[in-house]
Amino acid sequence: MAKFVRVQSPIGVAYGRMASPAGPVEILNAPAWEGGQATGQVFALAEVKLLAPCEPTKIVCVAHNFLANAAERNHPVPERPLVFFKPPSSIIGPGAAIVRPRASKSVQHEAELAIVIGRRCHRVTAAYARAFGAGVTCLNDVTARDIQAQEGYFARCKGFDTFSPIGPWIEEGPVDIDRVSIRCKVNGEVRQSGSGKDLIFEPWELVAYVSSIMTLYPGDIVSTGTPVGTGDLVDGDVCEVEIDGVGTLKNQVVNEA
Repeated sequence: MAKFVRVQSPIGVAYGRMASPAGPVEILNAPAWEGGQATGQVFALAEVKLLAPCEPTKIVCVAHNFLANAAERNHPVPERPLVFFKPPSSIIGPGAAIVRPRASKSVQHEAELAIVIGRRCHRVTAAYARAFGAGVTCLNDVTARDIQAQEGYFARCKGFDTFSPIGPWIEEGPVDIDRVSIRCKVNGEVRQSGSGKDLIFEPWELVAYVSSIMTLYPGDIVSTGTPVGTGDLVDGDVCEVEIDGVGTLKNQVVNEA
C-alpha cells in the first residue's frame, strides 16, 4: 500500500506518495486523502526532503493509555480516554531538531502511534471510525516533564515548538495495530517498547470518542498514548520512534541557543 508524504521538492512543497520506503516520490496535486491526483512529476528520494506528512488543524493526544505507563505515572487506570491538545506550531518532520527549551531541565521522549484523519469526522461509531482514517504515522509526544510536575497542566509542558515530531510518512495500511510494536531508541538503545494489544482504549475507539466531542478534519491527528519507559533527552541525542509496518521517525536533540 502507499506511503503518503509531504516534501520539499525542486518544484516547492508538495504532497506525494511512494510505493516503498526507498522512493521514488510521485507528486500529487493535493493530499491523497482529499482526492489528490498524480501530476506526472516523479523525484528520487534523494532529490526531496521529507517534511511532516500532514498539516493538522489539531493534534489530539491521550494520556495513560498503556497500563504500565499509567502505573509509571502513579495514575489510576482511566475510566474514559484522557484527551489533551498539542498545538500545530509544535510540529516538525523527520530529520528536524527537537529543541530543549531553557525553561525545562527534563525534556522526555514519548513514542506513539498516531491516526491521521482522512475525512471530516463527526460523531462516528468505533465500528465505522476506521473508514475515516487516511492512515497511521509515528509521533513523538515530547514533554517537559518538570514543568508537567510543577503545573499539573499539559498546555505548556507539551506545547513548546518542536515538541511534536511526526512522520516519516503516513502508512495507508493495512497495519494490524493489535500486533504492532512501538519502540523508542535513543542513540541506538531501546528505551520504550510496547504493543498495540496493550492499549487500554484501541485507536478507532479513540477516534470515535474524540469525534463525539469535536469535529475532526482531514489531516488532523489522534495519537494513542505511549508505552512505559519515557526518559530524558539531552543535547546531541538521536531519538528514533519505530513502529512495525509503519516506519522510523528520527530526530536529533539540541539545546535552545
